[in-house]
Amino acid sequence: MKRKTTIIPTILILLLVGIVFFKNSIILDSLGIHIELPFTKKIEIPDTYTVVDSNHNGISDALDIVHTARVEVENRTNYESNYYSGGYPPDDEGVCTDVIWRGLKGIDVDLKTMMDKDIAENIDLYPRVNGKPDPNIDFRRVPNQYAYFERHYEVLTTELKPYDVNNLEQWQPGDIVLFLGGFHHVAIISDRRAKDGTPYIIHNTQPFASEIKLSSISEPIVGHYRLKYDELNS
Repeated sequence: MKRKTTIIPTILILLLVGIVFFKNSIILDSLGIHIELPFTKKIEIPDTYTVVDSNHNGISDALDIVHTARVEVENRTNYESNYYSGGYPPDDEGVCTDVIWRGLKGIDVDLKTMMDKDIAENIDLYPRVNGKPDPNIDFRRVPNQYAYFERHYEVLTTELKPYDVNNLEQWQPGDIVLFLGGFHHVAIISDRRAKDGTPYIIHNTQPFASEIKLSSISEPIVGHYRLKYDELNS
C-alpha cells in the first residue's frame, strides 16, 4: 500500500514538470499562467518601437496595436474558422488572422479595405484568391496577408536568437510574425518578453486567443513585418 501512495505523487510531479517544460510552457501560457525558471538569467532588451501616435491618445501606435489585440486574450475569443457574410466574424469568434486586423483597428488601420483594394488591383499576386476575389474571406487568409505585408509593410528579420540583444531588439511590440509551414499562422508581437529576451505573441488558435512565447512555436518563421508608421498621416 505504501508503494502505491508514493507512485501517485511522483506521477503528479512528473505531469506538472511536463506541463511546465512542454514547448516552453505553452500550455500554461495559453491559460494566462506565465512561469519562468527562477535561476535563469534575465536580459533587458531596449524598447525601440515607434513614438508615432497617429490617433493622439497619448500611447504609441505600436502599443495601441498590442493593447487592442490583447483584448482578444482577455475575452478568450473562441477559435472558430467560419465564412461570414460581410467578412467580419462576431466579436466572440475568430481565427489567427482576425487578431491582426482587430489589433490594427486600434490605430484606425482598416486592413480589410486596404487588402480588398490591393487584391482587386493585383489579383495574380494573391495565391488564395484563385482569380476570384471574395471580400467575405480574402483578407482573413494567412497566405493573402503574407502577400500584402511583403509588399506594403517593412520586412524585418525572421531569425530569432535568445539572449542576443542585437537580434532581439529587432523584435518590437506591434510587429507581425507569420508562419506558412505545416500550418498557416500569424500573430502580433507582444510587449511582454521571456527572461531570455524572446518576445511573447498574441494569437488565436484552438481553443481560444492567448499570449505565448514566440519560441514555443516550432514552425519556421517566414515573415516578420512592421507597419510603416511614419506614413499613416502622410
